[in-house]
Amino acid sequence: MEDRLRNQISEARYWKMTESPVGHLVVTLGIPSVISMLMANLYNMADAAFIGRLGTSASGAIGIVFSYMVILQAIGFMFGQGSGSKISRSLGARDQDRATRIASTGFLSAISFGLVIGLSSLLFMEPLLRFLGSTDTILPYARSYCIYIAAGAPFIIGSFVLNNILRYEGLAKKAMEGLVAGAILNIFLDPLFIFGLRMGTAGAGLATAISQVVSFSILLSMFLRGKTQSRIVLDRRIFRFREMWDIIAVGSPSLIRQACNGVGAILLNHTAGLYGDAAVAAMAIVGRISHFAFAIGVGLGHGYQPVAGFNYGAKKWDRLRAAFRFTLTAAMGIMFVTCLGILLAADSLVQFFRNDPEVMAIGTPALRYAAIALMTQPIALLTNMTLQATGKSLEASILAMLRSGIYFIPVLLLFEQAFGVTGVELAQPVADVLTMLTSIPFILVFFRKLR
Repeated sequence: MEDRLRNQISEARYWKMTESPVGHLVVTLGIPSVISMLMANLYNMADAAFIGRLGTSASGAIGIVFSYMVILQAIGFMFGQGSGSKISRSLGARDQDRATRIASTGFLSAISFGLVIGLSSLLFMEPLLRFLGSTDTILPYARSYCIYIAAGAPFIIGSFVLNNILRYEGLAKKAMEGLVAGAILNIFLDPLFIFGLRMGTAGAGLATAISQVVSFSILLSMFLRGKTQSRIVLDRRIFRFREMWDIIAVGSPSLIRQACNGVGAILLNHTAGLYGDAAVAAMAIVGRISHFAFAIGVGLGHGYQPVAGFNYGAKKWDRLRAAFRFTLTAAMGIMFVTCLGILLAADSLVQFFRNDPEVMAIGTPALRYAAIALMTQPIALLTNMTLQATGKSLEASILAMLRSGIYFIPVLLLFEQAFGVTGVELAQPVADVLTMLTSIPFILVFFRKLR
């Protein structure tokens, strides 16, 4: 009876992903993802706003710990996107057994990596934070913040994996439930722990760790309660090293992209640190606001990815093209309106997080430059998502290295030498535009080969 019900659900979802109008489908899957991304970024911004009340050095700790969070996200996205891409194509080819095997292998691998990373971080916390760009004055705040994040590393990484699998199955609303619940809880716990219990930055770290455990539990329950097509089976006979390496190969563009983000953020912290704690704090604030705006485009792209994977697996090329065109048009329009609002309110936004003349002097122009460049990012983002969702790991990996790696690092070093702190402000926007220009030939070649 249970198998028959699961097969009926599978058939209904297959028809939804491969036959229903693509515009409506992308929006239906994209809106929950947009809400999830916005809420996740909202609680990051809540951290920044509350911690900003503790001083400029405490604000600088946000940028340092954010670099560490990027490392955890890199591992989570690698296993999550790698598993999700293979699962969506397996379900598109109507192979549920393989989907379950991939989901279980990806999840268990991610938890294992999370345990190793979390324990290593706790053992070598101070050298890790200095490597991430912490100054002597920022270090005490960053340490008390990061300890709890490191302790929760397996849950943070596991949440990314479960969330991505749900999205690639077309269950964006269920994925949203876990993330939104954690985000709302974090926003309420932040002021309670930071100010009510007088824990300072340690309170922000503890609030984030508790929220991530709650999100993880909600997401895992979806699989344990039979709400998904793939299942998490804790059986060593299911786990296969070959599947794990395949997942890593497909997910490697996400790892590379996030790793480049991490390396870029570390280098940015060190470079901004040459101009004092105010510069580190300013660039951390700009990063949080930029990620909030970028989350809208990423969320819509997350709605597009399972559509791309399913229809590529089902060999429905026209639907894949139509989904790409619709998503690109919608994302460009939304990003234009969002970034225009940031441009007009840049000084007020920076002031909200840290009302310090030095921070505002650096952060306001940097935020305006970032807003202009972000308008170009939907092209690069959707190109990368298309290549990854369809298993084009090499091309996707190349593009993943551009924005925060191949372009950003040399631009940051050259511009800082040539223009000082203004060069630091301009580095990421210039890298964004170069990434967009490079992405165009890749997507044109991809769709030409589908004919």
